Amino acid sequence: QVQLVESGGDLVQSGGSLNLSCVVSGIGTSGYINPMAWYRQPLWGQRELVASITNSGNTDYADSVKGRFTISRDNAKRTVYLQMNSLKPEDTAAYYCNVGARIAMGRPFREYWGQGTQVTVSS
Repeated sequence: QVQLVESGGDLVQSGGSLNLSCVVSGIGTSGYINPMAWYRQPLWGQRELVASITNSGNTDYADSVKGRFTISRDNAKRTVYLQMNSLKPEDTAAYYCNVGARIAMGRPFREYWGQGTQVTVSS
């Protein structure tokens, strides 16, 4: 069973920093994870892509976070990180880890989601 466990969400003041982590388990040694991404969803808003990263390290960011957030991954640990600096109140949202993965060779490629971690930025 594939599980994505996020951590690192917290209440922080405007201008502060947080580092989110997402550990993926349940992928076999012949499995494959690509890409890894972070999405966010405000309480009364749509879920949006924040950042994504491929196996080769290519990254993509939402315009609203460029220059402030950095996504990275540790393939050996099957973990994706989101370093968030210069946080703003409008960054307040539930942040979700998302991966595309094949749990083992020959198995179908599927998309998986974590349960989310709350980030709240006070002004």
